[in-house]
Amino acid sequence: MTAFLIALVALVGAIALLDLLLTVGVIRRLRQHTEQLSNLSTPGGPAGDIIIGAGEQAGEFAATTTDGEPVSRDLLSGQTLVGVLSAGCSACQERLPEFVSRAESFPGGRGQVLAVLAGEPDEVEPYREQLAPVARVVIEPPMDGPISKALQVQGYPAFALLDADGKVVAGGFSFEQLPVVSPTAA
Repeated sequence: MTAFLIALVALVGAIALLDLLLTVGVIRRLRQHTEQLSNLSTPGGPAGDIIIGAGEQAGEFAATTTDGEPVSRDLLSGQTLVGVLSAGCSACQERLPEFVSRAESFPGGRGQVLAVLAGEPDEVEPYREQLAPVARVVIEPPMDGPISKALQVQGYPAFALLDADGKVVAGGFSFEQLPVVSPTAA
Protein backbone atom coordinates (compact mmCIF):
# COMPACT_ATOMS: atom_id res chain seq x y z
CA MET A 1 0.00 0.00 0.00
CA THR A 2 2.83 2.41 0.82
CA ALA A 3 4.47 1.68 -2.55
CA PHE A 4 1.18 2.59 -4.23
CA LEU A 5 0.99 5.90 -2.29
CA ILE A 6 4.61 6.74 -3.13
CA ALA A 7 3.94 6.05 -6.82
CA LEU A 8 0.77 8.15 -6.69
CA VAL A 9 2.57 11.08 -5.03
CA ALA A 10 5.39 10.82 -7.59
CA LEU A 11 2.84 10.82 -10.44
CA VAL A 12 1.03 13.90 -9.03
CA GLY A 13 4.40 15.64 -8.59
CA ALA A 14 5.39 14.86 -12.17
CA ILE A 15 2.06 16.21 -13.46
CA ALA A 16 2.46 19.37 -11.36
CA LEU A 17 6.00 19.86 -12.71
CA LEU A 18 4.79 19.37 -16.31
CA ASP A 19 1.97 21.86 -15.69
CA LEU A 20 4.48 24.38 -14.30
CA LEU A 21 6.73 24.01 -17.36
CA LEU A 22 3.79 24.47 -19.74
CA THR A 23 2.63 27.55 -17.83
CA VAL A 24 6.10 29.12 -18.05
CA GLY A 25 6.11 28.41 -21.80
CA VAL A 26 2.69 30.03 -22.26
CA ILE A 27 3.76 33.10 -20.29
CA ARG A 28 6.92 33.44 -22.38
CA ARG A 29 4.85 33.16 -25.58
CA LEU A 30 2.36 35.77 -24.34
CA ARG A 31 5.20 38.18 -23.67
CA GLN A 32 6.48 37.69 -27.22
CA HIS A 33 2.99 38.32 -28.64
CA THR A 34 2.56 41.41 -26.47
CA GLU A 35 5.87 42.78 -27.77
CA GLN A 36 4.87 42.04 -31.37
CA LEU A 37 1.50 43.73 -30.92
CA SER A 38 3.09 46.80 -29.37
CA ASN A 39 5.46 47.01 -32.35
CA LEU A 40 2.48 46.95 -34.70
CA SER A 41 1.02 50.08 -33.15
CA THR A 42 4.30 51.97 -33.35
CA PRO A 43 4.62 54.25 -36.40
CA GLY A 44 7.45 52.97 -38.53
CA GLY A 45 7.15 49.54 -36.87
CA PRO A 46 6.60 46.35 -38.85
CA ALA A 47 3.05 47.35 -39.79
CA GLY A 48 4.44 50.37 -41.62
CA ASP A 49 5.34 47.88 -44.34
CA ILE A 50 1.65 47.32 -45.11
CA ILE A 51 1.87 50.11 -47.68
CA ILE A 52 4.66 51.96 -49.47
CA GLY A 53 6.86 53.95 -47.07
CA ALA A 54 6.88 57.66 -46.38
CA GLY A 55 8.96 59.60 -48.87
CA GLU A 56 8.60 56.97 -51.60
CA GLN A 57 6.91 57.65 -54.92
CA ALA A 58 3.74 55.70 -55.66
CA GLY A 59 3.89 53.77 -58.91
CA GLU A 60 1.95 54.84 -61.97
CA PHE A 61 -1.71 53.85 -61.87
CA ALA A 62 -4.88 54.51 -63.79
CA ALA A 63 -8.35 53.45 -62.74
CA THR A 64 -11.96 54.51 -63.04
CA THR A 65 -14.18 55.36 -60.08
CA THR A 66 -17.62 53.86 -59.61
CA ASP A 67 -18.94 57.20 -60.92
CA GLY A 68 -16.99 56.75 -64.18
CA GLU A 69 -14.38 59.38 -63.28
CA PRO A 70 -10.78 58.64 -64.29
CA VAL A 71 -8.21 58.65 -61.51
CA SER A 72 -4.44 58.33 -61.85
CA ARG A 73 -1.25 59.41 -60.14
CA ASP A 74 -0.87 62.19 -62.70
CA LEU A 75 -4.36 63.54 -61.91
CA LEU A 76 -3.62 64.02 -58.19
CA SER A 77 -3.77 67.62 -57.00
CA GLY A 78 -2.86 68.70 -53.50
CA GLN A 79 -2.74 66.15 -50.71
CA THR A 80 -4.91 63.07 -51.18
CA LEU A 81 -6.13 60.73 -48.46
CA VAL A 82 -6.18 57.14 -49.68
CA GLY A 83 -7.79 54.20 -47.92
CA VAL A 84 -7.57 50.61 -49.16
CA LEU A 85 -10.19 48.33 -47.62
CA SER A 86 -11.36 44.79 -48.25
CA ALA A 87 -14.67 43.02 -47.82
CA GLY A 88 -14.70 40.45 -45.03
CA CYS A 89 -11.85 42.19 -43.20
CA SER A 90 -12.85 42.80 -39.57
CA ALA A 91 -10.18 45.50 -39.11
CA CYS A 92 -11.52 47.25 -42.23
CA GLN A 93 -15.06 47.20 -40.84
CA GLU A 94 -13.72 48.55 -37.56
CA ARG A 95 -11.86 51.44 -39.20
CA LEU A 96 -14.49 52.29 -41.83
CA PRO A 97 -16.39 54.80 -39.64
CA GLU A 98 -13.13 56.60 -38.81
CA PHE A 99 -12.19 56.69 -42.50
CA VAL A 100 -15.61 58.16 -43.37
CA SER A 101 -15.19 60.75 -40.61
CA ARG A 102 -11.68 61.69 -41.79
CA ALA A 103 -12.91 61.90 -45.38
CA GLU A 104 -15.81 64.19 -44.41
CA SER A 105 -13.44 66.69 -42.83
CA PHE A 106 -10.52 66.28 -45.23
CA PRO A 107 -9.45 69.56 -46.87
CA GLY A 108 -10.61 69.71 -50.47
CA GLY A 109 -13.54 67.41 -49.79
CA ARG A 110 -14.49 64.36 -51.81
CA GLY A 111 -12.12 65.19 -54.66
CA GLN A 112 -9.09 64.76 -52.39
CA VAL A 113 -10.12 61.40 -50.92
CA LEU A 114 -9.70 58.08 -52.71
CA ALA A 115 -11.27 54.90 -51.35
CA VAL A 116 -10.01 51.68 -52.92
CA LEU A 117 -12.24 48.68 -52.26
CA ALA A 118 -10.66 45.29 -52.88
CA GLY A 119 -13.15 42.60 -53.81
CA GLU A 120 -16.11 41.84 -55.98
CA PRO A 121 -18.58 44.72 -56.47
CA ASP A 122 -21.40 42.94 -54.62
CA GLU A 123 -19.06 42.14 -51.68
CA VAL A 124 -17.91 45.73 -51.23
CA GLU A 125 -21.27 47.41 -51.94
CA PRO A 126 -21.96 48.24 -48.25
CA TYR A 127 -18.58 50.02 -48.07
CA ARG A 128 -19.20 51.84 -51.36
CA GLU A 129 -22.56 53.12 -50.11
CA GLN A 130 -20.94 54.66 -47.04
CA LEU A 131 -17.91 56.04 -48.87
CA ALA A 132 -19.42 57.39 -52.11
CA PRO A 133 -20.70 60.63 -50.53
CA VAL A 134 -17.26 61.50 -49.08
CA ALA A 135 -14.72 59.87 -51.44
CA ARG A 136 -14.04 58.85 -54.99
CA VAL A 137 -14.46 55.06 -54.91
CA VAL A 138 -12.54 52.53 -57.00
CA ILE A 139 -13.29 48.80 -56.88
CA GLU A 140 -10.42 46.51 -57.83
CA PRO A 141 -9.30 42.89 -57.35
CA PRO A 142 -7.63 42.13 -53.99
CA MET A 143 -3.85 42.87 -54.03
CA ASP A 144 -3.90 42.89 -57.82
CA GLY A 145 -5.52 46.18 -58.74
CA PRO A 146 -3.59 49.09 -60.24
CA ILE A 147 -3.80 51.31 -57.16
CA SER A 148 -2.95 48.52 -54.72
CA LYS A 149 0.07 47.64 -56.85
CA ALA A 150 1.15 51.27 -57.15
CA LEU A 151 1.01 51.66 -53.35
CA GLN A 152 2.51 48.20 -52.74
CA VAL A 153 -0.37 47.24 -50.43
CA GLN A 154 0.49 44.12 -48.41
CA GLY A 155 -2.65 43.87 -46.24
CA TYR A 156 -5.88 45.53 -45.18
CA PRO A 157 -6.74 48.12 -44.15
CA ALA A 158 -4.03 50.39 -45.51
CA PHE A 159 -4.08 54.17 -45.43
CA ALA A 160 -1.81 56.76 -47.00
CA LEU A 161 -1.50 60.47 -47.43
CA LEU A 162 -0.10 61.37 -50.86
CA ASP A 163 1.18 64.72 -52.03
CA ALA A 164 0.32 66.25 -55.42
CA ASP A 165 3.19 64.36 -57.07
CA GLY A 166 2.09 60.95 -55.74
CA LYS A 167 4.80 60.82 -53.09
CA VAL A 168 3.77 59.21 -49.81
CA VAL A 169 3.72 61.69 -46.92
CA ALA A 170 2.72 58.97 -44.41
CA GLY A 171 1.12 55.55 -44.48
CA GLY A 172 0.14 52.58 -42.37
CA PHE A 173 -2.69 50.42 -41.16
CA SER A 174 -4.27 53.00 -38.84
CA PHE A 175 -4.95 56.72 -38.69
CA GLU A 176 -2.54 57.14 -35.78
CA GLN A 177 0.19 56.75 -38.40
CA LEU A 178 -1.15 59.64 -40.50
CA PRO A 179 -0.88 63.32 -39.65
CA VAL A 180 -4.02 65.40 -39.31
CA VAL A 181 -4.16 67.64 -42.37
CA SER A 182 -5.26 71.21 -41.83
CA PRO A 183 -7.00 73.19 -44.61
CA THR A 184 -3.87 75.32 -45.13
CA ALA A 185 -1.66 72.21 -45.59
CA ALA A 186 -3.77 70.79 -48.36
